[in-house]
Amino acid sequence: MKERVFDPRKLDVAAFARDAASLQGEWPATSLERLADAAASEAPASQWPAVNWSVQGEVREVRGEGQLWLHLKIGASVQLTCQRCLKPVGETLALEHSFRFVKDEALAAELDADSEEDVLSLQRHFDLAELIEDELLLALPLVPRHETCPQPLPVPAEDEEHLEEKRPNPFAALAALKKGGGAQ
Repeated sequence: MKERVFDPRKLDVAAFARDAASLQGEWPATSLERLADAAASEAPASQWPAVNWSVQGEVREVRGEGQLWLHLKIGASVQLTCQRCLKPVGETLALEHSFRFVKDEALAAELDADSEEDVLSLQRHFDLAELIEDELLLALPLVPRHETCPQPLPVPAEDEEHLEEKRPNPFAALAALKKGGGAQ
């Protein structure tokens, strides 16, 4: 019997899971356009290593019903803009996620709201690249930054003057009232 060939960009999830098939590969970061848009200007996605991925299909028998699952592993290294020094900061992303597939959007929304598992609707031609890109985008830090920036941050001369000025303590007036016996 001839083994089926599965296309990750037009994946038949039901057949893939029933065959307990697996796929793996790598894509250039530039092929994931939304991820590439997050790149630091000094380190564009064309300079990043390829995004590595693997996926395994599975059918789980639960109460006499076959549930369709995809188990996804992704590895990527990206360069984002540090929000402190505005220089590129490297982030290594390693993800493992499992997704359960159900017959339609309504059931997926209902089950996803009530369970801890990720539930998606079954489509005849599922784009695995889109799912991988979504997962990578969700894994990006909200505020990328170095633990310690490679160069000290420059402080403008006018800000140095303000730093040296002593501001009055806003609670000093309250302390004076308390000492004066204002409360009776």
